[in-house]
Amino acid sequence: MFKPKTEKEIRCPLEYGLDIFGGKWKPRIICLLEDVSSMRYSEIREKLNGITDTILSASLKKMVEDGIINRVQYDEIPQRVEYSLTDKGISILPILGSICQWSGDYFAEKHQISFAQCKSCIFLSRD
Repeated sequence: MFKPKTEKEIRCPLEYGLDIFGGKWKPRIICLLEDVSSMRYSEIREKLNGITDTILSASLKKMVEDGIINRVQYDEIPQRVEYSLTDKGISILPILGSICQWSGDYFAEKHQISFAQCKSCIFLSRD
């Protein structure tokens, strides 16, 4: 696995936050885990259309390292691993909700559409 020569320099809290929950897949994983007690790897992969096993595995590993999700491995054959949000992960949900609302408002304004029926977004599909 690639290891950078120098440690990433975080100069402000925003950079830290974006490193923790930014990107294409991490927010989606957090949102998937929001309404369930836990999910297996295969369930997460099934819900995230277009993600590769390499990216999903790396994202989950990084999120476990960052304390956003728990990984529980059961001593069974076949092996069973489940992922769930930690308290730190749960604390990100209002932030993602605010970003989603802001994005929905301004994207809809620019493109003359509404996300009110968005079924893949846990925030906009709520009343």
